[in-house]
Amino acid sequence: MSADSTGATIDDVRRSNLAQVMKIAHQRGPVSRSELAKATGISRSTIAALVADLHERGLVTETHGVAKRVGRPSLVVTAAPTTAAIAINPEVDATHLAIVTLGGRVVRHVTHRHERVPTPGEFLNAVTAILDGMRPELDARYRLLGVGVAVPGLVRADDGTVLLAHHLGWSDVSFTGEMSDAVGLPVYAANDANCGVMGEAAFGAGRDLGTIVYLNGGPSGIGGAIAVGGGVLGGHTGHSGEFGHSLVESSGQPCHCGAVGCLETEVRRDRLLQSVRLDSSRIDELMPALSRAWLDPSTAGRQEMQRQIRYLGVALRGIVNSLNPRCVVLGGFLGTLLKVVGEAEIKRAVGGTLPGGFEDLMLRPAALGDEILLVGAAEMVFQPVIDDPTRLSLMPLTARVPSLT
Repeated sequence: MSADSTGATIDDVRRSNLAQVMKIAHQRGPVSRSELAKATGISRSTIAALVADLHERGLVTETHGVAKRVGRPSLVVTAAPTTAAIAINPEVDATHLAIVTLGGRVVRHVTHRHERVPTPGEFLNAVTAILDGMRPELDARYRLLGVGVAVPGLVRADDGTVLLAHHLGWSDVSFTGEMSDAVGLPVYAANDANCGVMGEAAFGAGRDLGTIVYLNGGPSGIGGAIAVGGGVLGGHTGHSGEFGHSLVESSGQPCHCGAVGCLETEVRRDRLLQSVRLDSSRIDELMPALSRAWLDPSTAGRQEMQRQIRYLGVALRGIVNSLNPRCVVLGGFLGTLLKVVGEAEIKRAVGGTLPGGFEDLMLRPAALGDEILLVGAAEMVFQPVIDDPTRLSLMPLTARVPSLT
């Protein structure tokens, strides 16, 4: 195969072009051929051939868009709604499982409540049982590319081993191979915050913002992750962004990591719930309860929010000084806190930043809501195919998503 001056073959160039088009259709679709040509700098005739190739692989479809002027409406390219991933997020109180299609759309979300924190074996059994029950729907409607698991803990990047998920009581657990055998699909696992930042960078509050930091506040503590240019900054073994273990109170509470006064020991969901007299079964009531409490300085809820904002400000100061992000996205109960008190209130708690790093910093609540970790977990499955669509073979004509030409 001939190569250009850079050593790239014609096949390499085609794979790169397919990847560009697929990424835009996945993250920005529906999008017209002319918009694809403008965004990529590729000729319209080549775009047409690339779209046809992606359609033959079951990755995109074309439909008539809304007419912007008199005449036949333009064709728009959309990521195939029948190509999907299974996304899973185990937590201390429940396991969440979803079907997520290309384009980051959650089409089914199942929550399996736990009577107690599940062991790895119980988690695997629950997931297998849920998928067995969904099998007729899955087989009839979707081509599944794999399973992505967002784990609240340290996950080794190269093989998905859960090194430590303290709140789940998991240590040195490798379940991806066993789960893959059980469900007949490739299985990927990563830290939940890394999944969250992937979702927000692709579809949410961090899209097109360069360097972003994501802080997720969940029942298991506070996770963090960093995205640069849409890609996760994992570090040497995939553990970067553990901001939940930033020191915020030198005389604070002991943390399971062995230190004292970590962010996640001082800023906690259960303390917020207790301050407004709620338990975890009433988590949906947290935001209105905090909003009411914020209006009255004498309430325990207002005082607890102020205390947690103070410690969150200490952690944000270190993040701003060390990483200089364009945006910090707050998810889970941290996003709820931001919505209740506002960006200015939290920014006032951030002091001592270096010049130029704080003035235009944006604090945004996670845009993907409660489904952020599931969307991000699915991205682990989709990413290899988006990077190289030729990994998927051409589909038989009868199995392709209908498309207009």
